[in-house]
Amino acid sequence: MKVHEILAFNKELLEKLYSAGLNTSDFLYVDLYNEYARLKRDGLKKAYIVSFLSDQYSMSERKVYQVISKLEQSIS
Repeated sequence: MKVHEILAFNKELLEKLYSAGLNTSDFLYVDLYNEYARLKRDGLKKAYIVSFLSDQYSMSERKVYQVISKLEQSIS
């Protein structure tokens, strides 16, 4: 399959993602956010969760906070 075929097949979805301000690479953080939400439901504090996820996903705490903030945004 060629790149233009993939883009043409998914054009409508990609347009919606683009208009919502999302990057196609944001899917990489879905598992991180799901784990954050689970730990939050379990009653853990955000600072502890962020520190834990930072170690688990080998990224800075600042980046984890950014990911959480981005994925919690509402899309209109």
